[in-house]
Amino acid sequence: MRLSELLKNVKPVAIKGNADIEITGVNIDSRKIGNGHLFVAMKGTQVDGHRFINKAVELGAVAVLLEDMPETLDEKVTYVQVTSTEIAAGKVATLFYGDPSRKLRLVGVTGTNGKTTIATLLYNMFRKFGHKVGLLSTVCNYIDDKAVPADHTTPDPIELNRLLGEMVAEGCEYAFMECSSHAIQQHRISGLVFAGGIFTNLTRDHLDYHKTFENYRNAKKMFFDGLSKNAFAITNIDDKNGMVMVQNTKATVKTYSTKRMADFHAKILECHFEGMYLEIDGKEVGVQFIGKFNVSNLLAVYGTAVMLGKTPEDILVALSTLKSVNGRLEPIHSPEGFTAVVDYAHTPDALENVLAAIHDVLDNKGGHVITVCGAGGHRDKGKRPLMAQEAVRQSDTVILTSDNPRDEDPQAIIDDMLAGLETEQRKKVLSIVDRKEAIRTATMMAKKGDVILVAGKGHEDYQEINGVKHHFDDHEVIREIFGI
Repeated sequence: MRLSELLKNVKPVAIKGNADIEITGVNIDSRKIGNGHLFVAMKGTQVDGHRFINKAVELGAVAVLLEDMPETLDEKVTYVQVTSTEIAAGKVATLFYGDPSRKLRLVGVTGTNGKTTIATLLYNMFRKFGHKVGLLSTVCNYIDDKAVPADHTTPDPIELNRLLGEMVAEGCEYAFMECSSHAIQQHRISGLVFAGGIFTNLTRDHLDYHKTFENYRNAKKMFFDGLSKNAFAITNIDDKNGMVMVQNTKATVKTYSTKRMADFHAKILECHFEGMYLEIDGKEVGVQFIGKFNVSNLLAVYGTAVMLGKTPEDILVALSTLKSVNGRLEPIHSPEGFTAVVDYAHTPDALENVLAAIHDVLDNKGGHVITVCGAGGHRDKGKRPLMAQEAVRQSDTVILTSDNPRDEDPQAIIDDMLAGLETEQRKKVLSIVDRKEAIRTATMMAKKGDVILVAGKGHEDYQEINGVKHHFDDHEVIREIFGI
């Protein structure tokens, strides 16, 4: 495709060189540049891509999209200066890959918790309906039944459009994707056309990046502000920010709730570790999930399917067959009669929800709750004491351990968590840095009828220590200890 065509949705500040040249690829990673490529120099949070312009040219780049024009220009290269490469990258990538989001129905899911569950359940449901479907999520990306490993919740705009283009080429009619606050703020979804958007909830997270809760909230809101009048926006009005998200959207707004009147409403009729019986919009259905927060997730799935044209009856049948997402409130039963639950909960709110779900199931059955949890290194330190407080509030025993310490001292992270507890609260807390030993200790303490929550990693099969990823899977560790 000609460079001049790729720039038709971009307003360059300046162009140095020939815009009437053929572009054979687009990349923001200089290491992936080939002959005839356009290199996009992004000013990232860690590294400034402008430093790699010369390297990209050496590897065959014939054009560079940038913000700061170099002092020395290569006469064989075309330099396109724009105000923001973050914004321009998505628009260029969309055109290069054939505007794929217009050729299928793309639905984005944003919020603090529930994004992975909702996007994955929609992907599984619409495949059950017989459609070819794409998924872009934290756990894994899928082009119908083909798995593509995921490095980020939302890929960079080039990779994102490439994946959507492959989905279109494979005949996908729908695609469901998680939209992280980072991705929205960094314009990774710039240029995409969404058929709809879903808001789950908003609690403290990623303040290491956004600095304030207001900034974090506004990043999420930007997604709904950008929806067109032809799209729909489904929002959780049980969250105090539910209507804030959609107050400026042009999209058709629908609401869901487990507590009040809404377009889509549900309540729990019965709850066990194997699942729940729910009433959704007046109709009963059995589902293989537990927890009030999962009722909200299932409602979001139900409402989205309705807005995409499926009948309530067909949706409820499909809901009854869906299973929990890997590492989300996933029970593993021991031969001794107690249960370990693996969950990705890594925020105070997520931990609160998961523990509440466990208590809903125990409900006067006399079992104790033992929680094993930690906090990630080089992330929002302010949530560490809050995590400990929530774990202690709803558990009989808490074992604080390593999550992904990255290159922080694991004991220092645990000390930050302990700092949020009073002397009396610390009496039911143990600190065991080694995560495997922490889990083993919890199983040695558990008795028949008890529940061990192993929180923080969920689907992850690694532990990052001193910048190195080591294989570690909570499921594997638990099953090894259980001997199953």
